[in-house]
Amino acid sequence: MSSDQPRPETAAEFTARVRAAFPALSDTGDGTAYFDGPGGSQVPAVVARAVADAMTAGLSNRGTVTASERRAEEVVVAARAALGDLLGSDPRGVVLGRSMTQLTFDVARTLADDWGPGDEVIVTTLDHDANLRPWVTWAQRAGATVKRLGFDPVTAELDDVTPLLSDRTRLVAVTAASNLFGTRPDVRAIADAAHTSGALVYVDAVHLTPHAVVDRAALGADFLACSPYKFFGPHLGAVAADPALLEILRPNKLLPSTDTVPERFELGTLPYELLAGVTAAVDFIADLAPGTATTRRERIVASMTHLEVHEGALFSTLLHALAGIDGVTLHGNATHRTPTALFSVAGRTGREVHEALATEGVNAPASHFYALEASRHAGLGDAGAVRAGLAPYTSESDVERLLTGVGRLAAAASSVP
Repeated sequence: MSSDQPRPETAAEFTARVRAAFPALSDTGDGTAYFDGPGGSQVPAVVARAVADAMTAGLSNRGTVTASERRAEEVVVAARAALGDLLGSDPRGVVLGRSMTQLTFDVARTLADDWGPGDEVIVTTLDHDANLRPWVTWAQRAGATVKRLGFDPVTAELDDVTPLLSDRTRLVAVTAASNLFGTRPDVRAIADAAHTSGALVYVDAVHLTPHAVVDRAALGADFLACSPYKFFGPHLGAVAADPALLEILRPNKLLPSTDTVPERFELGTLPYELLAGVTAAVDFIADLAPGTATTRRERIVASMTHLEVHEGALFSTLLHALAGIDGVTLHGNATHRTPTALFSVAGRTGREVHEALATEGVNAPASHFYALEASRHAGLGDAGAVRAGLAPYTSESDVERLLTGVGRLAAAASSVP
């Protein structure tokens, strides 16, 4: 390395720099170690400022006449562009809505208008219910057959979809990463097989987007859904698709609302201030890792590639240590996964572990986390287990606090006669 080249940033320096951007993690915060990122991340100051600035700058309904109308229009266009860059998809096909759940119900209802008896829809028991129940609900109303793709209850690896496919398959809904176990299925292989049968593919990328590079086309997803509040943004949802595909779909809409794509899929007035926060969140992601990339998409790819390695190293430490604690059982061990650990402590309910850790300033909740069928299939029932998910702001100190707390609980439980 030449003397004029900057020294590479260490993992500790990266974490410290990222944490400095989050008010909740500052010296004036409450000192919480947040492992509940899979349910919603903390928010950097720049995102909160973007929301506040949009709300106070003067906004009107979208238009081109007044300055406030143009500001609203610019906010929407910028958010679509940002999400397009984040998801590797054409911004003209980015649909915005209240939540991923709401949008998925809307897309399912629209597609089901063309389904009937004899048609088949494939869902997986590994998925969050938001990518399962909408399809089951609308397929059943259309008289179509629902097939379920299972998974190994020990490894949490998804089964082979091929035996379920037929020339009557209309759609395959699959997660890009399980929010319960962290499993990352081979979505591209599933999509290729589904497309060979003439089916569409709807991918839930909510849990993948905060941890890895996402590229809708590379995944083979016809529809790709995400939730910005899982990657530092406000609470809303988005679905990305090819604009040409959206053009042939006719969703239910109000008579006076526009018939253009993607707006015809968006019900009511969009939350402009939250969309400003989405753009700020994507820009924050693009600057996570230093580099020489120029376009925002290139910077996002560089940052998420760096982040995946960074989180992977810390997660390896966490998994190894949890596995070494007597009385702790890890659930799922997929080969390819996000930094998400699901575990139980012998002699303790998940709720008891959650509550005990909370008294030590460690947020690690216990539940099925809306992956109810997955939890039941793995033998965890409706109670589920404790989930610890890493985020870019997770520090080694956070991990040590979690491990200390879990170790203390496990030891105390084992000493009870």
